[in-house]
Amino acid sequence: MHGITATTATTLEILLFVLVLAMAIATFRLLRGPTQADRVMALDVLVIAAVASVAVFAWRISVTALLDLALAVAMVTFISAVALAWYLERRGDA
Repeated sequence: MHGITATTATTLEILLFVLVLAMAIATFRLLRGPTQADRVMALDVLVIAAVASVAVFAWRISVTALLDLALAVAMVTFISAVALAWYLERRGDA
């Protein structure tokens, strides 16, 4: 099991399930959000949950190279969310 105990592996699999559930809920809000701000926040939550899923999966299979990818995606997402929030505020939709 790549150096992790069975209890840790089970916990990580449960955590992955919870993150996938969070992604499903965020996708629903992304599609049904009444305002643009709701959609931007849902997209941000969706990407954060995806990054967390990649990090947990990397821990589960003991591949640390995936953490670099997750960090890069998280940084780009943060900058994008700030830019979209600024744009929506300036436009008057927030």
